[in-house]
Amino acid sequence: MKLPSGPGAPAADGREAIAEATAACQRVDTLTADVRVSGSLDGERVRGRMLAGVARPASARLEAAAPFGAPIFIFVARGREATLLLPRDDRVLERGSAEAVLEAVAGVPLDPGELRALLTGCAQVPDAEPARAIGPDWRVLHDDRREIYLRRDPHAAPWRIVAEVRPDWRAEYRDFQSDLPRTIRLTGVGGARIDLTLALSQVDVNTALGPDAFTVQVPRSARPISLDELRHARPGVREN
Repeated sequence: MKLPSGPGAPAADGREAIAEATAACQRVDTLTADVRVSGSLDGERVRGRMLAGVARPASARLEAAAPFGAPIFIFVARGREATLLLPRDDRVLERGSAEAVLEAVAGVPLDPGELRALLTGCAQVPDAEPARAIGPDWRVLHDDRREIYLRRDPHAAPWRIVAEVRPDWRAEYRDFQSDLPRTIRLTGVGGARIDLTLALSQVDVNTALGPDAFTVQVPRSARPISLDELRHARPGVREN
């Protein structure tokens, strides 16, 4: 996706545009999906499938499925604390930083709230006051650590968040169904070697998810694994 450049002009309709673009995703309290992952990470080919579940305000679960048998990994997080279990290796990282652990296995540092925003194509507490208009069909807003790009195409269509740009990576949102993206592409910025496409299917919104959804039973036999070991092993890069 080619994003517009230039200073643009102050957009008086920034607040209305972001409200329209996030009307559907802001109603998402929980989301589960089957996520097909393809592309490359740090020069290694990635192809696999994950089962994802996120819940407001900040809970997440990811299971990297294998062709058969136990998952490659199970990641669960509440707030900023995460546990990662490697069932096939009988290793576990407990009470780690959610951002750091997710970056180690997936290449992108996100806490559970940010992961929910990514999977729903949503903005967290956007600042609509300094919105810029670049032509009639683009609006650019700042949202914490990122820039949010809104587009309407054709002109009469509603505003949608189509991209966000952070210091190290950017996300593009496509193939909207019920105003939520079904394809998300992540690419590196500033030398980061990320090129991943997430294809969401079997998306289920606002189904009740109990506390058990965001916990993992750690076997007594599981041996600890450090964050450095996890970064080196990067189990999320294995093809399956």
